[in-house]
Amino acid sequence: MPSSYSSRDVEMNIFPIKEDSLAPASSYTMREPLYEDVDSSNFLERFIDGFRRDPTQRVTPKDPLNAIQAAEAAQLYRPIFARNGSYPHYYDLRLATIQTAQSHLARKLKGRHLQMIAIGGSIGTGLFVASGRALESGGPASVLFAYLIIGTMLYCTVQALGELAVSFPVAGSFSAYSTRFLHPSWGFAMGWNYALQWLIALPLEVISASIVTTYWNSGLHRAIFVTIFLVAIVGINLCGVKSYGEAEFIFAIIKVVAVIGFILLGIVLNIGGVPGDGYIGGRYWKDPGAFHNGFKGLCSVFVTAAFAFAGTELVGLAAAETANPRKSLPTAIKQVFWRITLFYVVALTLIGLLVPWNDKRLLLSDDISAMASPFVIAIENARIQVLPSVMNVVILIAVLSVGNSSVFGSSRTLAALADQNQAPRILSYVDRRGRPLVAILVSSLVGLIAYLADLKQEAEVLDWLVAISGLSSIFTWTSICLAHIRFRRAWAYKGHHVSELAFRSQVGVVGSWIGFTINILILIAQFWVGAFPVDYADKSPTDLAKSFFLVYLAAPVVILFYLVHSFWHRTSYIRVADMDVDTGRRDFNLPILIAQERAERRGWPKWKRVYKYLC
Repeated sequence: MPSSYSSRDVEMNIFPIKEDSLAPASSYTMREPLYEDVDSSNFLERFIDGFRRDPTQRVTPKDPLNAIQAAEAAQLYRPIFARNGSYPHYYDLRLATIQTAQSHLARKLKGRHLQMIAIGGSIGTGLFVASGRALESGGPASVLFAYLIIGTMLYCTVQALGELAVSFPVAGSFSAYSTRFLHPSWGFAMGWNYALQWLIALPLEVISASIVTTYWNSGLHRAIFVTIFLVAIVGINLCGVKSYGEAEFIFAIIKVVAVIGFILLGIVLNIGGVPGDGYIGGRYWKDPGAFHNGFKGLCSVFVTAAFAFAGTELVGLAAAETANPRKSLPTAIKQVFWRITLFYVVALTLIGLLVPWNDKRLLLSDDISAMASPFVIAIENARIQVLPSVMNVVILIAVLSVGNSSVFGSSRTLAALADQNQAPRILSYVDRRGRPLVAILVSSLVGLIAYLADLKQEAEVLDWLVAISGLSSIFTWTSICLAHIRFRRAWAYKGHHVSELAFRSQVGVVGSWIGFTINILILIAQFWVGAFPVDYADKSPTDLAKSFFLVYLAAPVVILFYLVHSFWHRTSYIRVADMDVDTGRRDFNLPILIAQERAERRGWPKWKRVYKYLC
């Protein structure tokens, strides 16, 4: 083995190197390893063989602590917890770290997949439907202000995630970072909290999609469409991560084109493009007004806005299945800024100009109704006959896209939890095509809850399911920011400089502190809105208690997960001196690559330098 490889360069020890990847007269590699499947002789054999477990391809290796790695670990890092045997429920953090670094999930996602996942990843019901509820709760000014603040927070958070994910594209991503840089028990709580969010999201989104179909025909049983949508979503994920990437690529293009089309249409409608209505301008900001329900209305919009952006962090989770995360992830991360600016701020500004917050159609909230979408209402107000149906098709595609992402997000998180010995070991099963097969099947089985769509009590049951993970994204984003802050401290403590990082957050540690602070404020606002809702004076004590737990049940669930794991394993806070900033880090002789790229950039024109910095 070339001397340039350390025992932590796990993938260089496992995968072959591309023939043209060695620098002349050097053992330094210029590119990443070669990730390719070995095909069987015919299609049937290849199909059947793909579901079998390859002994060399498993998320949890049989013996990850080989002699070299164990010797190096003993020299570099002293024990953090009691050694195995001194306590029956000892949690081996170092073993969990090495196992996540040795993930054999298929690396099939390309740069274009990641970019569209980043751009269209969270364009779903949060934008197309829930924004109507936000408009009714707080008015157009509150919507604009809240989404700008949440967008700023999310930009800082995703930059922090990008830095961590490029350096450590490990299985589990942010839950693994919490285990590694914060507290193993907090990582356990974050992992299960995030898995629950996406496990519950699948039946929710499938039910939402079946409800959307009632826009055209309310007489058909929803179970028919539930079956069709479940089969399609599960089928896409069973075809592998590349199929998921291609499906999201197509879904995202449709959503992006639809939003851009609505923006152009909204501008035309606002300046008087509809015969008889004339110029609208800021009419609805004056009557009925820019704000509704005062400061409490604004806080309620903050919560809705946070829900709307859920899913943006999936681009970090996909890093472990990306062929070249060092090149693909930074570009995808930078795209988040443009998505926030164009798709949310601009589109919702136009919604606030075209739809008054007192429009009665915004109050259709018994189910997630497509007819309550402010986008559809704006088009219906313009008396355009065909476009409402077109927009509902887009909403249907957006809902299915989120359902597709829910299987991806939950299955990868469950597999990573098993990988860290925080979930049943069977969930770590990875077949020969690099799919976490058992985790996908578990996620799919939870999707069967969607057949509640035809029951009268389905709304109440689903409300409580949502409540279990309602704050999941906020907890996840908070943990990402804090993990980045702690990682930077450990990085400096170990004698490293930020220039050694493959990708640096454009907002740095300051941005992570900003993101962390805003997330804490959102949790406080959510508590206030849950305990004292807008109409709390008209509710009984029982209704108030139910209202509070429907919006804040996730917090005690997370705390319970943390306390149980901490008590059982007697884990402790990870000190900076004990943090491992080497295992799983993929540098592949980064200084040589960076020097080459800098030389290439010097030949670029100025416009291209600016473009590459922003995008």
